[in-house]
Amino acid sequence: MLPFLAWLPGVTGRTLRADLLAGLTGAVIVLPQGVAYALIAGLPPEYGLYTAIIPPVIAGLFGSSRHLVSGPTAAISIVVFSVVSGVVPPDSPQFIPYVLTLTFMAGVIQFLLGLVRVGTLVNFISHTVVVGFTTGAAVVIAASQLRHFFGVELPSTGSFPATVASFASSLGETNPYAVAIGAVTLASAVLVRILRPRWPGLLIAMVAGSLAGMLLGAERHGVALVGAIPGELPPPSLHLLSFQAMPELASGALAVAVIALIEAVAIARAVGMQSRQRIDGNQEFIGQGLSNIVGSLFSCYAASGSFTRTGANYEAGARTPLAAVFAAGILLLVVLAVPGVTAYLPMPAMAAVVLVIAWNLVDFTRLRQIVRVSREETMILAVTFLATLLLDLEFAIYAGVLLSLLLFLKRSARPYVVAVAPMLDRPGMPLRNAAKRELPECPQLRILRVDGPLFFGSADHIQGHLARLTEAGYRHVLLEGSGVEFVDVAAAEMLAQEAERFRSLGGGLWFCSFKDPAVATLRHPVFREAIGDDHIHSSPQRAIAAVFSVTPLCAECQRRELTACRRLTPGADAAPTRPSGQG
Repeated sequence: MLPFLAWLPGVTGRTLRADLLAGLTGAVIVLPQGVAYALIAGLPPEYGLYTAIIPPVIAGLFGSSRHLVSGPTAAISIVVFSVVSGVVPPDSPQFIPYVLTLTFMAGVIQFLLGLVRVGTLVNFISHTVVVGFTTGAAVVIAASQLRHFFGVELPSTGSFPATVASFASSLGETNPYAVAIGAVTLASAVLVRILRPRWPGLLIAMVAGSLAGMLLGAERHGVALVGAIPGELPPPSLHLLSFQAMPELASGALAVAVIALIEAVAIARAVGMQSRQRIDGNQEFIGQGLSNIVGSLFSCYAASGSFTRTGANYEAGARTPLAAVFAAGILLLVVLAVPGVTAYLPMPAMAAVVLVIAWNLVDFTRLRQIVRVSREETMILAVTFLATLLLDLEFAIYAGVLLSLLLFLKRSARPYVVAVAPMLDRPGMPLRNAAKRELPECPQLRILRVDGPLFFGSADHIQGHLARLTEAGYRHVLLEGSGVEFVDVAAAEMLAQEAERFRSLGGGLWFCSFKDPAVATLRHPVFREAIGDDHIHSSPQRAIAAVFSVTPLCAECQRRELTACRRLTPGADAAPTRPSGQG
């Protein structure tokens, strides 16, 4: 409940200096980002800065990572805007209360998930879904800033296609002064990133955009300004929470909670691999949940882990979560001492900064890898990406997760089944792929290796294989299950029915090498009589010997392809052999 007690005793003068320097770096980075992300979320700029002050402190103290920095992020900002703007218009007086209510609900969901220790749930959302969502979110974010960059009047809400159509029809109304200011800001950000990648590029770009706006007379030529922020502490907002809106925001709150957790835990684990720190996913859930619950009570919107700020925090030499606390404190001093820091910042300059952020969201390396490696993953990527553009963002995540789970179930429902045979020239005669290695197979006993779980989804697939074997004349089948972790009730029922069917045909269904949990199910009293204890063996050699100890297959066989089977049968009479090289 108080994880900071684990690292607090180790704080020294040296770690404090390192954390203070890292905190200063973090404050410089988050200042432009906080303003930009608030713009993405449809909120006044101060809300982005408030979110960069309160949640990082709470998440740092109650999470498990020593380097993760939480706060406003681009992906969460666009999801928050998408969810709330679908319920109330962005210019409505209810917009901010609904955003704070959504944040509170998301925090409660995250906190409860951490308490019941289901941190592994985020593993069910594949990385491909996250890549597809963030790529789509980047495009949506970029489209939302076209009206500011070009200085045209567009609806603040609407789908991606509607936004693009409205922009195309309004190109004739472009404000050249707005475009010039945006271009200067964009060029500054790109040049700093190329020439001085370690410098605070977004902050420098914002200064360049402000100077360009002053030189061109931005306000005089109809270019909107961001305006000054209130120079005050994050004000209490408990009275703004709208409990009546909770049913409308429930689906969106779940999406915000899950996306934020995925983002935070993934970033924490990534930096934990570099710092050799083990991350407790459940503790991160609790930390993120508390940060959003407390943040929503002090005018903060939904926060999550920031990859940019976390990476910068680690590279700057942060030793403990106090670095995030120092960054928040420095930013708070800026808000209180210099509230006019954004007074002359043109909206086109902010739009250019947001465009840079959107570009950085796209992971081109991962996109190329997914497209080149897997058609199924590419389909998941495409569906998630298109759903992000065409549907509400929270439903895009659901669509991607649903499709990836369906494809996983499809793969699981068709476990790999291959005919195997003993390798006569190897010690112990291990079973290997008969067709691949051109191994001789017994015409009476078919040996199948099953790689994958036997459950209700795969039962029909396995039953189909067994049915085709009996149609081909086989009366004895041995299932080698070294790759079977478990057998559920439905699959065990199917195997029991098949065992009785094989027995009625004068043969048998045999089992070997199954894992202990699977064997326990097969030997359960419910299935023991139908399957038979004497048909379940620990190794292929014992199973083959058991088959030939009760069945005179070799005496009846005219082909005698597998003489090794008789060698495995204790006390068996020698059977006629084929010419040399054919046994």
